[in-house]
Amino acid sequence: MLGVKSRKTLNANQIKLIAILAMTIDHIAWMVFPGYPKAPLPIAMHLLGRITCPIMCYFIAEGYHYTRDIKKYTARLFAFSVLSHFAYVFASMDFVDWRSFIPFYYGSVLNQTSVMWSLAWGLVMLRVENSPRIASGAAKAALIILICAVSFPSDWSCIASLCVLAFGTNRGRFKSQMLWMVFYTAVYAAVYFFAIDRIYGVLQMAVILSAPVLAKYNGERGKDQKTNTIMKWMFYLYYPLHLLAIGLIQAVCR
Repeated sequence: MLGVKSRKTLNANQIKLIAILAMTIDHIAWMVFPGYPKAPLPIAMHLLGRITCPIMCYFIAEGYHYTRDIKKYTARLFAFSVLSHFAYVFASMDFVDWRSFIPFYYGSVLNQTSVMWSLAWGLVMLRVENSPRIASGAAKAALIILICAVSFPSDWSCIASLCVLAFGTNRGRFKSQMLWMVFYTAVYAAVYFFAIDRIYGVLQMAVILSAPVLAKYNGERGKDQKTNTIMKWMFYLYYPLHLLAIGLIQAVCR
């Protein structure tokens, strides 16, 4: 699959819409079929949902390449990670009360906040790796390990951060990007397999379904500037807003 040539017919806006649709299907499955059900329908919905995180990671790395102001871009990602934290926790099946918003107050060390936290730190990883002010390779490695520790408690753990780094440092080498994504996800899947659920651990490897979608990326954002602006903010806002909606539905149905 990784070596198949593909016509590059999709722009960034179109691929982001695919990611949003897949994410919505995945999160509806978590709401309607809580836990780790083995029925075909929730499994199929979660399989589709696995394409979302790689696409998000990919376009964070693309954003690093294209942004005019990396500091504003970084600040924006962290601002949305804070906003998304509350929506993510509220939509979680583990939500108890307002104290659930306090990291580590309830539950295990895992999934204490949303994937947006890991994505924001992935951008920082990329900045560290490419920084001319950090000349020492050892210093860069130490900082990346530290970022892994900071992003570890989030959804997708530090794997999302590492995928942003891999996509950004291998830009223009699609096969390498996908191989690194598969490698990092395999680590995540192994932890999931032994610590949480075996079937859902294997299911994480469905991230490979994102490869044929990303292979069609033509390097363009979109032809209409107004649409580009709308999509830019929609990609940020949809995540916390749809989680808020799921949380409200769950609250009403309790």
